Amino acid sequence: MDQPSIQSLADRIAEWPKALPNGRGAERYAALKAEAAPPLAELLENPKVEKLLTGVFEGSPYLTALADRDHARLARILADAPEARFAALTEALWASMRGAADMVAAKRVLRLYKSEVALLTALADLAGVWPVMNVTRTLSECADAAVGSAVRFLFRLASARGQWSPFDPERPEERSGYFVLAMGKHGAFELNYSSDVDIIVFFDREKSRLAGDGDLQSFFVRLTRDLVLLLDERTPDGYVFRTDLRLRPDAGATQIALSTVAAHGYYETVGQNWERAAMIKARPVAGDIDAGAEFLSELSPFIWRRYLDFASIADIHAMKRQIHAHNDIGPISVAGQNLKLGRGGIREIEFFVQTQQLIAGGRQPDLRVCATLDALAALQHRGWVRPEVRAELDHAYRYLRRLEHRVQMVADEQTHEVPSQPNALDAFSRFAGYADVADFSAHLMPVLETVEKHYQGLFEEAPQPSEAGSNLVFAGAEDDPRTLGELKRLGYSQPTQVLAIVRGWHHGRAPVVRSPHARERLTEVQPLLIEALADTVDPDGAIASFDRFLAELPSGVQLFSLLRAQPGLIRLFANIMGSAPRLAHILSRRRRLLDAVLDPQVMGGELSGAAIDELVANAFAAARATGFGDPIQEILDTARRIGSELAFLVGVRILAGSISATDAGMAYATIAERLIAALFAEVTREMEEDHGRVAGGEAVVVAMGKLGGREMTATSDVDLILIYDFDPTVEQSDGAKPLSPPQYYARLTQRLITAISARTAEGALYDVDMRLRPSGQKGPVATRLSSFTNYQASEAWTWEHMALTRARVIAGNVALKSKVEDEIRSVLTSKRDRAKIAADVLDMRRRIEAEKATADIWDLKQVRGGLVDLEFIAQYLQLVHGHDHPEALSQTTVNALSKAAAVGLIRPEDDRQLADAGRLLHNLTQVLRLTIEGPFDPASAPKGMKSLLVRSAGENSFNDLEIRLKRTLAGVLDAFNRLIIA
Repeated sequence: MDQPSIQSLADRIAEWPKALPNGRGAERYAALKAEAAPPLAELLENPKVEKLLTGVFEGSPYLTALADRDHARLARILADAPEARFAALTEALWASMRGAADMVAAKRVLRLYKSEVALLTALADLAGVWPVMNVTRTLSECADAAVGSAVRFLFRLASARGQWSPFDPERPEERSGYFVLAMGKHGAFELNYSSDVDIIVFFDREKSRLAGDGDLQSFFVRLTRDLVLLLDERTPDGYVFRTDLRLRPDAGATQIALSTVAAHGYYETVGQNWERAAMIKARPVAGDIDAGAEFLSELSPFIWRRYLDFASIADIHAMKRQIHAHNDIGPISVAGQNLKLGRGGIREIEFFVQTQQLIAGGRQPDLRVCATLDALAALQHRGWVRPEVRAELDHAYRYLRRLEHRVQMVADEQTHEVPSQPNALDAFSRFAGYADVADFSAHLMPVLETVEKHYQGLFEEAPQPSEAGSNLVFAGAEDDPRTLGELKRLGYSQPTQVLAIVRGWHHGRAPVVRSPHARERLTEVQPLLIEALADTVDPDGAIASFDRFLAELPSGVQLFSLLRAQPGLIRLFANIMGSAPRLAHILSRRRRLLDAVLDPQVMGGELSGAAIDELVANAFAAARATGFGDPIQEILDTARRIGSELAFLVGVRILAGSISATDAGMAYATIAERLIAALFAEVTREMEEDHGRVAGGEAVVVAMGKLGGREMTATSDVDLILIYDFDPTVEQSDGAKPLSPPQYYARLTQRLITAISARTAEGALYDVDMRLRPSGQKGPVATRLSSFTNYQASEAWTWEHMALTRARVIAGNVALKSKVEDEIRSVLTSKRDRAKIAADVLDMRRRIEAEKATADIWDLKQVRGGLVDLEFIAQYLQLVHGHDHPEALSQTTVNALSKAAAVGLIRPEDDRQLADAGRLLHNLTQVLRLTIEGPFDPASAPKGMKSLLVRSAGENSFNDLEIRLKRTLAGVLDAFNRLIIA
């Protein structure tokens, strides 16, 4: 790292993410200032701290949660020099691990350490205090300390149990023969912000100090499993590092801790060139460091060959082709660009360097360095790379790694993709420090183009893949060229990986295919299975999902026999694995849901509110009983598990065609409202414990939008308003930390938003949108009943009253619920000027069209005659006729239209036409939201995707469906123009 400074992080802030003047970052910062106590309060007066944290709060929910979790920790990080803070943290880690009594205590120590380092490095990075390679170095040293202290802790436990006889009780891992190699970015001190750690574990039998007559390999395998638990397992305190041991020799067939003798035998006989490339960055980081260094020294002839043979050249060509195939995601772009794997990305720089290291490192030892930029400099020194190329790639590497960190800081996800959706891309551009997307693009595009240009200069005469025939042959050690071609023709973009997956099934690597009988049954259904998986939205993802699913099953005979007896299930499985990645992920992690897929009673059963309430109540009670410390984290995880599993069942029913769009929207909404009600009760209880109660105070949660209208889809967010009331004579709550009523309910609302939207180990439950509250984003997050009433009566715009037609109280105090519902009904039944309402509705539709106009009939929401027009018709009719016909009010669009027809507000034929349109548009929307992300393109969509849409609409062909859709849109648009007249 650079020379450390004694200045605090706050004093060294040089840059910050951009934030909107009155955005959520500013709102959260103001809330933090109101909550903060010294010394944090004084630090928050620093204008640079304000700019930094405002940008952080606006751009990163993950970092916001870390900052909110412990104000004292945030103050320490801002007030100390970051170098000194990291050193102190690491020293404290080793001391705390020395005092940890058991695995539970050790896990907590490690996770608290990583959590503070995560916030420290992010702020130092975003503030421009540390250059990017200092950040990667710190993250790598953090991983070193975590792995090293965990290994020492485990040897200390083993010594205390009498299983190990150490040379030094204070450092029982030394001279043990057991060592951990850090691989990849960890080995090169290049860890990214949300990286996992790739490690390999070896042991030298000759150095064993095992006590008694136990088996040494079994002992080290158990110790390694415990090491992974210490690092990888998610607890209420989070996790340390995701840990990957798959780089070890023949990972599919070997133990997670290998003897050095076995390892040398493997590398000397069947070691692959990709393993040579991986070993370039290997570094011993824990256990017996000297034994690790000795092992790598002995392995040097395998990694660094004096002469490059033709087979190695062919492998290097193949490695390059595999990367190109993996990155076959179109040309360089900004939206959706994969900074690591995409063209012009980080992987191309690494490959540029490592390939030339492999070629020349055998004869030129000074090229045998781990770090990418050090190796690039060495290659320039040796004449392999021109100085201007080294300078450009050095700059590009630092720039892309810095940007990669910001992508990962948003939600602590191991992702490398720039957001593709316009709103998310705009927000990310500001978080990355740019004024807007255009500014961001102007900086990113030249970097990507420069990297791609230099990368393409490598091995320009590389051989191309063979021409293919039509056979599917999975036997043998070599890939059959014609099989690769046929898999490509079927729709797989990475046929080599598909072939390797299927070959692995037949080699019996997983328990599900271990018996000959299971493999026989698999062979019988395999052609249909491969064809069905190919005919999905994402064939490669589908077969990978199915492979992960198989790996989790204990036996395959029953499943394969079932698929053989009921071929229709193959299509359902394929649709789940390929068309609905969310469902595939849930199914692969929760095997018991397989029974739900196959059980007609479960598939056809109703998801009633009462049943969900009982399920949630029991699960939350269990979470409180078993949670470590504060149970809220386990409760949040539990809510997310329940939500994802119930939504999974709804999704499967949609794919199976067993429920309509109306039923699906109702089911998704019921799940959401019952979980939100349960979480509201939990955060209310938590508020009362922390701040007491407000005398006479009560609150309710009002659902708006799709949730209010019971028309949710698999990807819907939730639009909410919190309304409260209290005794006007009360000035503050009665707890140990009293708050004024407005503060109290604002804090309650923030906790509810966090409880619903925060990303935990189980993901997020729903995104929350509070923009429909009175005064929108500028208003308080919680609204008093009197303010709500006054606003709706005198200040609200027509569009806000339109939105109110979908308002529905879903949680909170019963008496207040009745008052709020009365107020909403009073607003909706007010007498209105029909011409003014029509003019406002038409003006709003014109504004929306000016911003989001589209001729794409598959943009079912925005296209003219689509869902927006249908909803506007229903909302308009309710506003202009609510006074005379309150019985026509309904939060659900199709129901509102039906009620309007029942009282003569529209013709019966209009009702039939609009109801049919609503059912078609909602059916198609449910399928699209469940199966794909982004726009639907019929030209590139697989047949299976189109078949799902055709079936959901009850049509005979996709052509018939498109004809009907165009006719439907035209009919809705005609009704819109006839019924809404200014």
